Amino acid sequence: MKAHFSLGDQEAQQALNAIHTELLKRNKTAVIAIADSHGELLALRRMDGAGLPSIQVATNKAYSAARLGEFTGDTGKAANTQGWSFSYYGELKYVGWDGGVPVWHQNQVVGSVAVSGLAPTEDRELAELGAKAILDHLNLELIA
Repeated sequence: MKAHFSLGDQEAQQALNAIHTELLKRNKTAVIAIADSHGELLALRRMDGAGLPSIQVATNKAYSAARLGEFTGDTGKAANTQGWSFSYYGELKYVGWDGGVPVWHQNQVVGSVAVSGLAPTEDRELAELGAKAILDHLNLELIA
C-alpha cells in the first residue's frame, strides 16, 4: 500500500499570501493558482488588473506542474529542444510556459504553485517563492 500526500487549503493559503504580498511590494498584478497532488485547484487568486487569459494559463501551469512533476518552463524547453508537441501527452491542459512549480514531499508530488501574467522568469520566481512558503510552513526543502 502506498501513502498519498497532498497539499490542502492551509498550504494553499501560505503560498497565496506569500506571492500576493510580494506582488504588492513590486506594484504588480498576476493570477496565482495552487493545485493538489492531482493538479486540481485548491485556490485561485486573480488580482485586480490581472488579465483574464492568465486565469486559465495559471490553472494549466499548476495542473501541468503537479501532473508531470516538473517545472513547466523546463517541460516547454524540452519540447522545443527535442521537437515534440504537447499533444504527445494526450492532454490539452499541459503547458510549457515558465511559472508552474511542483511541490515535492517524500519523493512524490504533493501539489503545485503557479503564477501567470508577468514575464516568464518572474512568474517562475514568484511561483518558487510560493512553493518555498509552503515548504517552510511544513519545515521541508524545495527540490528543483
